[in-house]
Amino acid sequence: MRCPWAVDTDGSTLYRDYHDQEWGTPLHGRDELFERVCLEAFQSGLSWITVLRKREAFRAAFAGFDVEAVAAFGPEDVERMMAEPAIIRNRAKIEASIANARAVLALADTDLDTLLWSFAPPARVRRARTVEEVPAITDESTAMARELKRRGFRFVGPTTAYALMQATGMVDDHLADCWVRER
Repeated sequence: MRCPWAVDTDGSTLYRDYHDQEWGTPLHGRDELFERVCLEAFQSGLSWITVLRKREAFRAAFAGFDVEAVAAFGPEDVERMMAEPAIIRNRAKIEASIANARAVLALADTDLDTLLWSFAPPARVRRARTVEEVPAITDESTAMARELKRRGFRFVGPTTAYALMQATGMVDDHLADCWVRER
């Protein structure tokens, strides 16, 4: 049994594979976490399956989410991405990703990995039994969003921050009956 959201209805295995192999698994590394910050921002207001379907195109458009490369992007890169049908063409989100790369490079007293993981809460004693029991925001995600915004990050509200925490294993929201929780 797996979390009920991890069901592919289009014949693909994208959701299932993402759930089984990535979601809730601790992730570290500056560029890896930067990619997730960007993808969670692009997901805002959309279904996660939309982002998963376009993930490889995002990686190509954003230079593999290499922070230095993305931070060097200029207006011509924004226009290039706005013309790329294989990604989500939202100017505000594209510009936010570039600004976020610059914010990562501007971190003087810490690094992205340490900063993000500093907001990881202690493991829950009791796992949720239903999707409805899983929160959309927490005190920790609100604090993370506030700190990221203070440091110049964009498109990082409390809900997006919590989705990032789930995706990168800072919290493990696999339901009580989900086989993945036993990893």
